[in-house]
Amino acid sequence: MTMSPNCGTEALPTTPCCRGLARLRIGGSAAVPLLALTLLGCMLGSLCIGAYPVPLTDVGKILLGLSLPEPLRPAASWSDAEFAAVQVIRLPRILLAVLAGGGLGISGAALQGMMRNPLVGPDLMGISSGAACGGILAILFDWPSWGLLAAAFSGGFLALASAWMLARLSRGGGILPLILAGVVVAAFFTAVHGLIQYTADPENKLPTMVYWLIGSFAGATPAKVDILAPPVLIGGGMLLMLRWRINLLSLGDLDAASLGVRSAGLRWTIVALVSLIVAAQVAVSGIVGWVGLIVPHFARMLAGPDHRRLLPAAALTGAIFLLITDDIARTVVTQELPIGILTAGLGTPIFAFLFWRLQAKGWSHD
Repeated sequence: MTMSPNCGTEALPTTPCCRGLARLRIGGSAAVPLLALTLLGCMLGSLCIGAYPVPLTDVGKILLGLSLPEPLRPAASWSDAEFAAVQVIRLPRILLAVLAGGGLGISGAALQGMMRNPLVGPDLMGISSGAACGGILAILFDWPSWGLLAAAFSGGFLALASAWMLARLSRGGGILPLILAGVVVAAFFTAVHGLIQYTADPENKLPTMVYWLIGSFAGATPAKVDILAPPVLIGGGMLLMLRWRINLLSLGDLDAASLGVRSAGLRWTIVALVSLIVAAQVAVSGIVGWVGLIVPHFARMLAGPDHRRLLPAAALTGAIFLLITDDIARTVVTQELPIGILTAGLGTPIFAFLFWRLQAKGWSHD
């Protein structure tokens, strides 16, 4: 049997939730390029702002100087302080925020499509807690960066697989068992990493663990960008390659199987890719919550429910959201705010509104 990448996309907006989002769509096929241009503008603006402002013209010249061969570089009209602020301090941080936001955004959209459930995300499914548990275990034993990433991946994968299998024990299906299973698994891993912190050295290990868990891009370096970039780019690229198959999963297992898609294998592949992306993000910047849950909803409003457009739109929207949030964290007050606290403060009321809205519409999806 041959399958078309268009299979099933017309059937996606069948629930009241999807129909409501489809009515709010403002970008359609133009959403992705518009979001890409917006992200580029936000990145340039972020390079300019901070405790030491740098003019946009100097930022452009510095970037050209970094990217062009020496004969083509513009004449240096910037100070050493401006160059250090752009290249050493802000550029790695901005790249880290963009990669983290893009990875969390596309992971959340893939999870919601795979489970046919708009109220799941890496946080509610326990991935972040599991990855954090593995990460602080690596910090406790002084493992290198690759060891921390491997431990975070193992914890995140185990948490998501546990929540998913626990939810399948429910006979009723729907939203509530998934949320409850994720809460249970997240609580368990939170208790485990609380126990690890309790046994850690209070002078050397514990402060590092606590600061790492609340999430921050303050310690961004090119080395951390190198750690995060491969999982996000490779894992995100593979999710994009599977985007039309996720469309078929949203029709249900029977319909997907009739079109030649092996649902079980595809779901485990998505679980592994999402766990890898989230684990890499947690490994370099700690827990940055709620992005993977709320960003896909905004992306769906802009690009519609078709995952061929939704996944890249979610990645770009997540990158923009987390970059702007990080700009707020490092510029609003003198002492920098942890990014994880800001995203939790923004995400919690948005999630409460979405949950109330979907329940008010009587939405369910078995």
